[in-house]
Amino acid sequence: MTADVTALLSLLLSRWEGSRDCACRNRPRILRALSALAPHLSGWEHDQVELEVSLKDIEGPDQKVTLQAWLAGRAHLVATSHERDLDHALAVVRRDLIRQIEDERSRREPRKRRKTRYRTT
Repeated sequence: MTADVTALLSLLLSRWEGSRDCACRNRPRILRALSALAPHLSGWEHDQVELEVSLKDIEGPDQKVTLQAWLAGRAHLVATSHERDLDHALAVVRRDLIRQIEDERSRREPRKRRKTRYRTT
């Protein structure tokens, strides 16, 4: 994980909507779970990306994990999960956000720069 993305994910945790005790206790777990975002965010400078994570009722029956991203020049992206297991919920929001980032990227790239997905020879 690059230093910029590590700093970005640390900032993400500083905006945590939950108890500070819980944020400190789960910080390494969340950083590990969301580290796969790094290559997908590498096209932006750290000041062009804003991430926010929100955990409500952590590991309770109504747990909700929300991961939001604001990317410069792109739409506001939101991924949520109601999975009861925190690790599974983090994996779900991570995969969903990565999918949304890649969808946005492919939608806005000029056609001539897109990689050909299906090439016939």
